[in-house]
Amino acid sequence: MISVLLVDDEALVRAGLRMILETADDMAVVGDAADGRAALEAVARARPDVVLMDVRMPGLDGLAATAAIRARPHPPAVIVLTTFDADDTVFRALEAGATGFLLKDTPPRDLLRAVRHAAAGDAMLSPGVTRQLIDRLTAEDRTRRRRAALERLRGLTERERQVLVEIGLGHANADIAARLHMSEATVKSHVTRLFEKLSATNRVQLAIAAFRAGIVE
Repeated sequence: MISVLLVDDEALVRAGLRMILETADDMAVVGDAADGRAALEAVARARPDVVLMDVRMPGLDGLAATAAIRARPHPPAVIVLTTFDADDTVFRALEAGATGFLLKDTPPRDLLRAVRHAAAGDAMLSPGVTRQLIDRLTAEDRTRRRRAALERLRGLTERERQVLVEIGLGHANADIAARLHMSEATVKSHVTRLFEKLSATNRVQLAIAAFRAGIVE
């Protein structure tokens, strides 16, 4: 079972998320919290596999709570769930360690799929959010950032670069294995080495590295 913690300052939103998650046979809601500080306590108590995190909350907001949760030993995956998709706070949350980012109007089927991906160590972004992320990156100083990003990739093998491209395209390990004609275990080994070589903690950060280096458009 995938254990999930719900964090949102609106009780109605938490209730709606709980109803969606409880339709899945492989998921269990192990608690909820109305703000970031309560979320930290709930994570320590319930030890969930995945946290669905709102961004704008009173007191400790979702950004600070995400950073604190991801700094813990063996942290759960954190999926940011919010109503807006063009906020600098969300971008920083992804770079700080959030596993994925979905809008609150995401269809229930996609929400469940995102939770499963997060629990498996993969990431998922809403298509519109991915576009926002790319636009934000390309609006920055492209030449300077691309040169620095390419320098980070110099130590990668050709196979590792190929896997990085696939991650940047949003493919899960099983899909990458099929596309590159290798076993899923081999893909996982390449992903582990990418984490180490690029000092990344999740697949979103690997995707950002690929976009910044220009090896994924």
